[in-house]
Amino acid sequence: MRFGIVVFPGTNCDTDTLWVVREVLQQPAEPVWHEDTDLSRFDAILLPGGFAHGDYLRAGAIARFSPVMGAVQAFAAAGKPVVGICNGFQVLVEAGLLPGAMMRNAGLRFVCREVHLRVENADSRFTRACRPGQVLRMPIAHNEGAYYADAETLACMNERGQVLLRYCDAEGRVTPEANPNGSSENIAGISRSGA
Repeated sequence: MRFGIVVFPGTNCDTDTLWVVREVLQQPAEPVWHEDTDLSRFDAILLPGGFAHGDYLRAGAIARFSPVMGAVQAFAAAGKPVVGICNGFQVLVEAGLLPGAMMRNAGLRFVCREVHLRVENADSRFTRACRPGQVLRMPIAHNEGAYYADAETLACMNERGQVLLRYCDAEGRVTPEANPNGSSENIAGISRSGA
């Protein structure tokens, strides 16, 4: 697979993402500047973390208007994989590629620590190497990491298997105490379609 790593002014995890794809996954990858609109040479697109356009207004609010986002939308509509990591996820939500909204963390504080995530759907491209209910330990670092969706949207997402990961404790229990940012239903990761 050939990966494109989208770079916005302010993105700061693009080099790390390129290294992981090239060195760990042993796959070809190259950066894609936010003004590029031709993604035809790629099999998958990654939007890494950082502070796209300084996260002025709110995370992802300006980046969603970058020329590359129209191409990302078409890429996703064609059924090709698009993954948003941290700020990249925020950009995808702002661009309407994912349902819901991102809000400031509960307590209005930046959170940087390791958390536990429970795999809710192991049938997606992103989670298929996991088992349902498996607990993963992951780092987080965000200020606008509280995922929000209304009750109707949440019910639909749960029914369609779009919730991939939930914040949990080390034993896999989904509790308010395990939720580091106030995300609706402890949601830590979602997909557009559940697959």
